[in-house]
Formats: sequence, structure tokens, C-alpha cells
Amino acid sequence: MRLLLVEDDAKIALFVSQGLREAGFAVDHVENGEDGLHMALTEPYDVAVIDIMLPKKDGLSVIDEIRKHNLRMPVLILSAKRTVDDRVHGLQTGGDDYLTKPFAFSELLARVQALIRRSNGVVSPSRLSVSDLTLDLKTRRVERAGQKIDIQPLEFSLLEYLMRNTGQVVSKTMIMEHVWDYNFNPQTNVVEARICCLRDKVDRDFEPKLIHTIRGVGYVLKSDA
Repeated sequence: MRLLLVEDDAKIALFVSQGLREAGFAVDHVENGEDGLHMALTEPYDVAVIDIMLPKKDGLSVIDEIRKHNLRMPVLILSAKRTVDDRVHGLQTGGDDYLTKPFAFSELLARVQALIRRSNGVVSPSRLSVSDLTLDLKTRRVERAGQKIDIQPLEFSLLEYLMRNTGQVVSKTMIMEHVWDYNFNPQTNVVEARICCLRDKVDRDFEPKLIHTIRGVGYVLKSDA
């Protein structure tokens, strides 16, 4: 999943970015509201985390502009403002959730994951399943036919994206946009390489095969060939 973080506090930004990347997110971080709005309007994100007190353009103005452009990307507001009126105003402006500073990273991660689940219409709070393949979003455990499969963080993110789009063909560009961050070099063959590694782990020793290549189009995860 690809996330936009708009936060001008360097320590908080580093703390949050590192934690989210360890949790499997591709994170793009900017330090001011103008850059945050530009990124939100020009790049595809699954979720955004936006501070209110920002240089150049405040966070609520950024969120208001995002909604005026009819973007439905869920937004978690970060703020040191703690009153009920502040929270209500933030949510009325277009935020989907509101987290006050200081905060525990575990709570931020849980709220971000909840926003993504709601936006994707996922009923299960923590688990994705296709055939006998399961992916646990809380423990980050992957199993096939009851056997634990060890995968790297980027492979986990790639598998999560494929499973959230079960039955739908996703192109290489779509995968790059949602699994890798803004600095990714699209000229490399890293997507193909990661798909190959993922197939080797979740398909090679199992039936039916789940990851299929649609030549000239992309990839699809489904239980039937």
C-alpha cells in the first residue's frame, strides 16, 4: 500500500516513515502543505496522513482541496490540537480520522489499516484469503495450505495488493504505483523479479497456481487458471 505523509516535524516524520515502511508501506514524505497537495493530486495513494500545522499551506486547507477534486483517498489527521471542536472541525473538513499528538505508533498503524480496510470494503479486520492462501495483516504471517511461508516486506506488500484485487488484472504500472514509493525507477525489472520470487514461494509447491501472467497486460491472483 502506498501512503502520503505530510509532516513538517523531522523527528515525527522519521519515526512514522520508518515504522510504516517496516509495516510494508511505500511512503512518500513531504514537509509542507503545498507539496503535500501537489503529491496528493498527481500521485495515486491508498491513504494519507496529514498534519494540521504545516508551512506554506495548512493541513485542513490541503484536505479541503483534496475533497474539492473528488479524491476519495482516506485521510488520517495528525494534530496537537486536542479539543472536541478541533476534532469535529477536522472531520467536517474531510478527514476520515483524527489522531492527537503525542501518539503511539501502534495506534497510528492500526488507524491507517482500518481506513484502508473501510475504503476497500474489506469485511475481515485482519486477514485476507484466496483459496488456501492466507495473509494476516496483524501478525504479517503468510500461510498456504497451513504451511508458513517466509516472505520479505516488499513481497508481503505485493501479495497484499494482489489479494486485495483478487480476480482483477493489475498492470506493472499499477503495482509500481501502489507498492513502491515516488523515488522508484520504472525502468528496472524489479516488479517482474518480485513476482517471480513470490510465485516461487506461494505457488511452486502448491496447487492450484494462484498468480497468473496476462501477457501484455499484467498479473492477476485467482484460484482458477
